[in-house]
Amino acid sequence: MRPTALFLDDTLVQTILDEALRVLETHGVTVYHQGLLQRMADAGFRVDWQQQRLYIRADQATAALKAAPDTVHLYTREGDHYAALTGDAVHFTPASSALYILDHRLGSRRKPTTRDLVEYARVVSGLQHVAYPSTAFSTDDVPQHMADAWRLYVLLAHTPRPVVSGAFTPDGVPRMGELMALFRAGKEDLRSRPMSIFTVCPTSPLRWNEDSSQNLIDCVDWGIPVEFVPVPLLGLISPVTVVGTVALHTAEVISGVVMAQTLRPGHPVLFGGAPAAFHMKLSTSPMTAVEALRVFAAYVQVGKALNLPTQAYLGQSDAKELGMQAGAETFGGMVLAALLGVNSVSGPGMLDFVNLFSLQKLVFDDELAGHALFLVRDIAVKEDVPLDEFIAAVEADGHVLTWEHTLTHWPRDLYLPGPALDRTNWDQWEKLPEEMRYESTRLRHLVEEAIAGYQGPPVDEARHAEMRRILQSAAGEDITLPEVRIEVTARASRQERRRRRRRR
Repeated sequence: MRPTALFLDDTLVQTILDEALRVLETHGVTVYHQGLLQRMADAGFRVDWQQQRLYIRADQATAALKAAPDTVHLYTREGDHYAALTGDAVHFTPASSALYILDHRLGSRRKPTTRDLVEYARVVSGLQHVAYPSTAFSTDDVPQHMADAWRLYVLLAHTPRPVVSGAFTPDGVPRMGELMALFRAGKEDLRSRPMSIFTVCPTSPLRWNEDSSQNLIDCVDWGIPVEFVPVPLLGLISPVTVVGTVALHTAEVISGVVMAQTLRPGHPVLFGGAPAAFHMKLSTSPMTAVEALRVFAAYVQVGKALNLPTQAYLGQSDAKELGMQAGAETFGGMVLAALLGVNSVSGPGMLDFVNLFSLQKLVFDDELAGHALFLVRDIAVKEDVPLDEFIAAVEADGHVLTWEHTLTHWPRDLYLPGPALDRTNWDQWEKLPEEMRYESTRLRHLVEEAIAGYQGPPVDEARHAEMRRILQSAAGEDITLPEVRIEVTARASRQERRRRRRRR
């Protein structure tokens, strides 16, 4: 069996779902976007135009939930299938949209630049247990109205893996869609082979602002899978209790699912979230607080009951530095996410209430992700009971190191961590190079090693030039965008392009 965790019984799950559906039918959601409200009204939904309120009947919600697919498929930049987000399959990705970076060379917090984003892209491309990157932070050296597209461009230029991203403005998604469509035969091809997930956030309680509404419309138009991420704050803008907050959270996600499926039935979506506790003394919003973890666990269970792929902000830390708190909060969240079977886990690399990103933490978190994934591997009988043969082997040799069963099973059943984690004894530790002895210097060395050793698949010169043209047009001709040095190659020959199309 696969190790798992359950926080709600079936009756409580149904109670939460019933209340969420009742709220949507009785109270509805406020949608500050006339065009989206009109499309919902045209599809038969009740709209209060004066209050800008959308009401969703239970039967309408149920039909939309049935239309939503149970799997989100992600493809590489080159168009090959990469991951299926479904069931209990767990994929870790860095948390997104930090405002600051923890400089791994100086140890200080500062605003990120394009150089930092390039270094991040090089590091994350080589990680083993972080499945795909996110646009983890914004740079401070490009116009902010197109910073969302700039982040995506740098990632697309460096890694073939799918990317978790999102738009900052109501006109951001089409520009980002254009960038991704350069790696496809067009918009329809991008719809059929998406290379990104975009985050879209309703505003608690029960509101959709104009930016999020337009982002949702555009994501559906471009075929970009959407993770709905409400951000309830327990005791401030959501009930202080688990069931009340999860019922509100569920209503907000279902409202997004309904609108997406109304715009285009079958559009891929994820049941996500980023709940946080409201600290009554400090007025902060810790996402790693134990009371918030209970909400994460409960809403994931509700999402699975609806047969939707799930997302959660777990595996990050609210600490300001790399230390015991950061490690404890990160690993606790990762283990919980793995036991819950969260399909897309946003967290590695992040500190300070999702405001501060650290490459050193990202490298260490990749190792923690490996441990969490190992923890939830299926457990089964493997020729190990009855124990008679083991006892005989021990009696004969005093150990089982060379026993056939050990030689067969240890490569998979014993986990050997990488260099980010210290498992040496004291004598072995003293013989290590100086930079590998202590955690801070060891992680700094591994980051620099990853940056220097990066060998990403090249982007063809024509595509790269077109990406730059799109971004320069968005920035304005009087703005000089930072140079991004990447490996480029000549455009594939016509024969090679035909071969690729046949393969697709």
